[in-house]
Amino acid sequence: MTDLVDVNSREGLGAESLSFGRLALRRFVRHRPAIVSLFLLILMVLAFFFAGRLSNFAFDAVDVTKRLENPSREHPFGTDEIGRDLFVRTMLGGQYSVRVALQVSLLATAIGTILGAIAGYFGRWVDTAISQMINLILIVPALIVLAVFAQRFGGSPVGLALVLSGLLWTRIARVVRGVVMQYKEQEFVLAAKAVGAKPGRIVARHILPNVVGSVLVEITLLLGTAIVLESTLSFLGLGVQPPIPTLGNLIQQSKGAIDDAPLRVLLPGFFVVFFVLFINFLGDGLRDALDPRSKRQ
Repeated sequence: MTDLVDVNSREGLGAESLSFGRLALRRFVRHRPAIVSLFLLILMVLAFFFAGRLSNFAFDAVDVTKRLENPSREHPFGTDEIGRDLFVRTMLGGQYSVRVALQVSLLATAIGTILGAIAGYFGRWVDTAISQMINLILIVPALIVLAVFAQRFGGSPVGLALVLSGLLWTRIARVVRGVVMQYKEQEFVLAAKAVGAKPGRIVARHILPNVVGSVLVEITLLLGTAIVLESTLSFLGLGVQPPIPTLGNLIQQSKGAIDDAPLRVLLPGFFVVFFVLFINFLGDGLRDALDPRSKRQ
């Protein structure tokens, strides 16, 4: 019995001695929906970027003798009204949609992290000004603002990414602001101040590393939001304009065929739905893994 207690106690000490990073990784690996979603998400993105290259057809190649064909070995997704291969166009459309989503997530994260850290660390009138700017953006109907700006600046993937980033940085800014306010009065920050470290160095070297976990979770949610908004705006004709294909404008171009050829509309829509679904499961896994209060071991 004593030996058993000793073994259990040693195992407990071993579990407690794991670093937070290794413990988070172990939690994430044991989160099966997140692991499966990550694997399927990687496969989907690889298909977007490389599967189209395996086809013998270019995305803009027209063959009017093969208009509106059903899925076949030669054309796995069929053809559109002027004979273009829908498999190649869907893969390229997914590629552009993912690029826009990644650009939005990186730019919005950078803006939100910087402004949130400034607001949280300096407080007072700086915090008030940034917080009021966040509140102003949040109370304005997002779709209306996006429609207005996208019509003027969103005709290209980069322009649309800038428009979306201008509205999607606020959530990350509020998360970072809260975490920075929590940590700025901790002993290690006060010690850095005592030895004369400048505010920029304190925020960058001592506070922001503690924000990484929260920001990673927000990035996954932001990716899903960005690809849905891109598809919505492109479907409304306000996003990326043809001849550049995206999942949204592929759906928009095929919406008239929903009765006669529903797959032309549903296939790009399925990719949007599953991309967001996998991203959300991945975000859940990261949240559970990076939460120090999580009971998942």
